[in-house]
Amino acid sequence: MSTTKDIQIRMTPNEALEQLRAGNERFVTGKRLDRDYIGEVSETTTGQFPFAAILGCIDSRATAEQLFDQGVGDLFNARVAGNIVNDDILGSLEYACHVAGARLILVLGHTACGAVTAATQRVELGNITALLSKITPVVDSLGAEVSVDKVAEHNVQHSIERI
Repeated sequence: MSTTKDIQIRMTPNEALEQLRAGNERFVTGKRLDRDYIGEVSETTTGQFPFAAILGCIDSRATAEQLFDQGVGDLFNARVAGNIVNDDILGSLEYACHVAGARLILVLGHTACGAVTAATQRVELGNITALLSKITPVVDSLGAEVSVDKVAEHNVQHSIERI
């Protein structure tokens, strides 16, 4: 069952975070809820009431609904390589919270991130160069000997600060 307007309005940011933590625990332990996705799509045709907005990477291994065991209409997703923040992402997050009523913003980084790896390697290629320039300050602040996963962790913090 998708989040209803009544549930969304009453939910606090801490309760939203707890919903995500509980869902991730179900995912990690293999005890995901049995969902009727077709039914949830039908339930949300007249509106959706997401309780959280997730800024995550485009990596196919890091899909928020799966990682947090949530259904259709429960989350808004802003996905961009390296979970970077730009004006379009900020506008999307503002919409999610101020228009659609999301109670929490979560920045989701992940291990073995290709965008972070590319930033550490100073890749320059078309439009990716400008995107990676939002990660290279994190790389520069940590020094040459740090792992990609440590950069990814600090990049999440950097994105939180930008938001």
